[in-house]
Amino acid sequence: MSKLLCPSMMCADFRSLEDEVAALDKADVDVYHIDIMDGKFVPNFGMGLQDFEYIRKQTSKPVDVHLMIDNPSAHIDMFSQKGADIIYFHPESDMHPTRTIDRIHANGVRAGIAINPGTSIAAVEALLSLVDYVLVMTVNPGFAGQKYLPYVDDKIKGLNEYKSRNHCGFVIVVDGAISEEKISELTQYGVEGFVLGTSTLFGRGESYREIIDRLKTKERECSR
Repeated sequence: MSKLLCPSMMCADFRSLEDEVAALDKADVDVYHIDIMDGKFVPNFGMGLQDFEYIRKQTSKPVDVHLMIDNPSAHIDMFSQKGADIIYFHPESDMHPTRTIDRIHANGVRAGIAINPGTSIAAVEALLSLVDYVLVMTVNPGFAGQKYLPYVDDKIKGLNEYKSRNHCGFVIVVDGAISEEKISELTQYGVEGFVLGTSTLFGRGESYREIIDRLKTKERECSR
C-alpha cells in the first residue's frame, strides 16, 4: 500500500481556502484531514461544520473527520450524510465505542479510533479488530505546532506487532509534528498514513506540489 499523505486543514490559509484546496488537489494529496474540536475534550476549538462542508464541496478526494469532542456518537450520522469518508473518534470520549464503530460502518463510512499519547494499546485492544484505521497522536491533541513525543514510538511499534500477530487489517496513521525525516523513520515501523501540518507541508516556502512530489519520490526509492 502506498503511503497516505493527509494535509491537516487546520494549518491551511483560511484567507484563501478555495485556492489552498485547489493547490493541494493539484499536488495529488490523498486524504483531507479535518479536525473538529469542542473546547471540552481538548482545550481548544478547531474547525467547524461549515469548514468541513466547504472543503468537501471543493474536492473529489477522500475527506476524513477527526472528532476531538465529547459524545461523538451524536454526530456520526450528520458527518456521514455530509460526505465524510473516514470518521475518527477517541474511545475515551464515548460511553459505547463499539456501538459508535457499528454506527459509522452502518452509514457506509470507514471507522477509525484516535489514540492519545497517554492511551495504551491495552485500553483499546478490544476495538482493534473492528476498525479500519488507528490514528496515533504523536502530540497531545488540540494545538498545532507542538513537538513530537518520542515515547509514542514504542506504541506505534506495538500496534504494528499486534496487527501482524492478530492478522488485523487496520491502517496505522500518525498525527502531530510529522517531519519528512519522521515519515522515513515511521514507515519502517509499519505506519502507512501521515497527517501533514506545519512540520512538513504548510508554511514551508515551497509549493505543495514540490513537497508532495518529493515525499512520493522518496517512497518509490524506498520500495525498490
